[in-house]
Amino acid sequence: MRAVLLRTLAPMTPRTPTQRIVIVGAGVAGSIMARALARQAGLEVTCLEQVAPDDHASAGLVIGPNAIKALHLRDPLLASAIGEAGLPWDHWRVSLCSGEVLLDLPLTRVADHGGVRILRATLYRVLRGAAAGTIRYRCKLLECGASPQDPARSYVVWEQDGRQCRLDDIDLLIAADGRDSPIRSAFGGQPEVHQVGALLLRLLVPDAGAGRIDDYEQWCNGPNRLLAFRLPHGQINIAGSLPLRPDNATPHVGIGPQALRAAYTPTHARPGPQAGWLIDTLCANVDAICWYRMQAPGIRFAEPRAQVMYLGDSAHAMAPPLGQGVAQAIEDACSAAELIATSLAGGETSPRAWLATFEAARLERLRFVMSVAPHAAGLMLGGATEQERASALAALRQLYCQVALPRHGVGPGAGTGLPA
Repeated sequence: MRAVLLRTLAPMTPRTPTQRIVIVGAGVAGSIMARALARQAGLEVTCLEQVAPDDHASAGLVIGPNAIKALHLRDPLLASAIGEAGLPWDHWRVSLCSGEVLLDLPLTRVADHGGVRILRATLYRVLRGAAAGTIRYRCKLLECGASPQDPARSYVVWEQDGRQCRLDDIDLLIAADGRDSPIRSAFGGQPEVHQVGALLLRLLVPDAGAGRIDDYEQWCNGPNRLLAFRLPHGQINIAGSLPLRPDNATPHVGIGPQALRAAYTPTHARPGPQAGWLIDTLCANVDAICWYRMQAPGIRFAEPRAQVMYLGDSAHAMAPPLGQGVAQAIEDACSAAELIATSLAGGETSPRAWLATFEAARLERLRFVMSVAPHAAGLMLGGATEQERASALAALRQLYCQVALPRHGVGPGAGTGLPA
């Protein structure tokens, strides 16, 4: 069966493989892994993506300096390509919707270099182009599970261009298939999801703000938040959040122009020029707003028995602020790629050993990253003490600067952002 099926697939590498790896999902983490592992001797790599190569994901995002640093450590050429395709993120400002500035922070105070502002579609184009020849598009996953002959290994069945395909005896299955990961559901059951008390919105619009919006900036009106930044090719990404009861099943129903204007307009002042333009733009484009709620499934980087690895949203949820929504997916992929490469170089060929080291390192790092948000929130408060601000800045420095990728033979503290 194995030899017959491989004849339907173009060879991934001319070298004789010793390990079969399948990646499901060619988003941020999956594409980085596909590129890294396809260049690694001794691996047969297949990456399955359900969308067409010309699919356009219309959203803007910022990539935190820590992710750019991780990419420079692992793949400098890819890091440079991403930087050239986007705009630099050099500054973080926080203001009240009335216009009063609460924070004006050059990222050089807390990072070795800046981040990147980029369209999601552009980022996918760069990452997938860098992994050309490894990714197979229009692949609809039909089935996956533990191999009957060896429960540590797995199999996948998918449909591509009307033809059903199957791969067996997979030594490592990597799930990079998003928040509602079918791989995770198949192996570990549907994860319990905690509904976070926030309703999020996003909108991509042409830059008609007469230069009002440029680098990464947030505006606050009580608990209600707005965020915006300029992107290449004359576009503005607008995002926002509103508090939400966790039991609200239809949170965005009834939120029209009037409700949006009330949420972001100060009670005793007029909105400042920037916030005013953002409010007007949201109200004029209310039907185009993408609404979603923040969900937090339990963190899982690996299965305890099957040799399955989870990356990005399939492993964990990250709130977008501080540039960590995509950044942690990039850190996941760079960490996994570095660990597998150094393990193979050191003679460690057991995927189970890779998974144990990877999970220990990433769990510690992710818990640290999640702890930074409350500290950083203190920077947004006008009444924060000097001690609180100093603590928050120190936490941001650890987040953005102390990036180390786990390597074979190095203790579990590596890659956490904390002193080893």
